[in-house]
Amino acid sequence: MHHANGFLTRIVRDKQLWRFGYRRSFCSLKVTPDDLDNQVLFEGSGCSRTAILNRPPALNALTTHMGVRLHKLYKNWEEDPNIGFVMMKGSGRAFCAGGDIVSIYHLRKRGSPDAIREFFWTLYNFIYFLGTYLKPHVAILNGVTMGGGAGVSIPGTFRVATDRTIFATPETVIGFHPDAGASFNLSHLPGRLGEYLGLTGLKISGAEMLACGLATHYISSTEVPILEQQLKKLLTDDPSVVEATLEKCAEAAHPEKTGVIRRIELLEKCFCHDTVEEIIDSLEVEAGRTKDIWCTTTLRRLKETSPLSLKVALRSVREGRFQTLDQCLIREYRMSLQGTVGNFSGNFCEGVRARLIDKDEAPKWDPPTLEKVTEDMVDNYFSPLTPAEPDLDLPVKLRESI
Repeated sequence: MHHANGFLTRIVRDKQLWRFGYRRSFCSLKVTPDDLDNQVLFEGSGCSRTAILNRPPALNALTTHMGVRLHKLYKNWEEDPNIGFVMMKGSGRAFCAGGDIVSIYHLRKRGSPDAIREFFWTLYNFIYFLGTYLKPHVAILNGVTMGGGAGVSIPGTFRVATDRTIFATPETVIGFHPDAGASFNLSHLPGRLGEYLGLTGLKISGAEMLACGLATHYISSTEVPILEQQLKKLLTDDPSVVEATLEKCAEAAHPEKTGVIRRIELLEKCFCHDTVEEIIDSLEVEAGRTKDIWCTTTLRRLKETSPLSLKVALRSVREGRFQTLDQCLIREYRMSLQGTVGNFSGNFCEGVRARLIDKDEAPKWDPPTLEKVTEDMVDNYFSPLTPAEPDLDLPVKLRESI
């Protein structure tokens, strides 16, 4: 994984950050077999290829078929000696809002666990393939980039954020856990930023993505077509040549003075604790001492989120610090099955119902409080569904992980 340099330099500049009231939105769309391939389009120019995530009404939310098609395209492009590098972008106002969780919700309600297994198996295998890709990769994150959308972009060589980029890993607010490689990606961020993003699911901007290393470059959204034109002119498989073009088009990023990037020391102070309860206690002390609206906003989000998901997410991010990408994905696959078809799937169904189906914003979590979440519950969330449940099979002997 490649991180932007100069984190400490960037966060002390006088910068301006977008703030959004954007809510993550998914829809479950019925498509005919003829439409499936149109969910991922591609363009070819010179020695580059561009994959286009193409479900704009669903903010390009990922389906099983999209994962299959991406893997097939990328494998063919990697094996083609005439193709030097690959790009990925999204149609419409999003790069990718994550997995199509409404469809997963309906699969769970219909009793289709094998289809859910196939979704996670397919998506996680593609993420690993991207993370071990042998050619330079450029993801243009010009819009909403959440959950699985981060999973299919961050493991690549370069990530270009813009003033339209909105990043989040909001799985805990629907009773799930940060997945699709999030425990690896978040755990490698500066300080305790990974814990903050993983637990709260709150948003950061493209400028903040650059400052913390989630993005490698930043440009104005109006310059994206020019960047694409410049990249398509390249006849190279050399990542340094691709990087030089990105650097030529890149701009300075200006995070807002009140954003989370300005609070790295406060994050370290509050999110360094061993338990979610201690993190909340620390934030309450700071909120009382400083009257800082950021503290109260963070506390409010934590208190409306699934208590079990909070404890699971904290452990997951911290385990990710000491694991490779493949180890994180294999563990997350177990967790995702537990969270969608296992004993803990009730929280996922309730979270999706409350946030995205009925939209009453009143999920009834089980357990309802942090005190009632036992260590055994968290341990079980990290375990296979059954002793006979196969683990995620990744080609680790053929493709070295990071």
